[in-house]
Amino acid sequence: MANPTAAMLVIGDEILSGRTRDANMYHLAGELTKIGIDLSEVRVVSDDHNAIVRAVSELRAVFTYVFTSGGIGPTHDDITADCIAASFKVGIDSREDARKALALNYENGEADFNEARLRMTRIPDGATLIDNPISHAPGFSMENVHVMAGVPNIFAAMVKNLLPTLDHGAEVVSDSFRADLSESSIAGPLGKIAAAFPSLSVGSYPFFKEGKHGANLVVRGTDAAQVAAAIEEIRITFEP
Repeated sequence: MANPTAAMLVIGDEILSGRTRDANMYHLAGELTKIGIDLSEVRVVSDDHNAIVRAVSELRAVFTYVFTSGGIGPTHDDITADCIAASFKVGIDSREDARKALALNYENGEADFNEARLRMTRIPDGATLIDNPISHAPGFSMENVHVMAGVPNIFAAMVKNLLPTLDHGAEVVSDSFRADLSESSIAGPLGKIAAAFPSLSVGSYPFFKEGKHGANLVVRGTDAAQVAAAIEEIRITFEP
């Protein structure tokens, strides 16, 4: 059986402007690999309502899971929750369970809420909460779409709580071989090896160090024996 598939939607003008470097994709990709969910696409969109709704609607129709990061905070440009509600054509409002969760962050509980804090308790109708043990402002899941914060340590905490609830696949294993040859020299033989192992992903990642060209040849797949066999064939072919 094929592994579940996933897409990630990174939301925020600060990512597209280069002001903030995204770390969440790197973290999510590693965690999904461990549990056999194949991250197949990553998109970055601005804080634009129509762009977010369009991306969510497209991705959730294609992939087993969609993970979003960013845009669920207290400011005017945090519009992800509204966009998810629009994509699913449901209502959205402050919810009691979200208020109780967020209230843990303040000395006087809900009495310390202002308009901005209350904004973080608005959840689309029918969604379930994703626990946030750091700042207590929850993320949420709407069918196969999982909405999480953009702050890296909060995103990571939400991912840790969410992933055990999802269907897992076969763990992807990988191995690599360093070839001190140019990619043009590698291309033909490597293509034949890749064709001989159609169930595996075989990639070439070039580098230039100390005045010399080379490439790291990486094999990935769910069958460890096949990965080992492919790496051995690569070693025989390209070892000096």
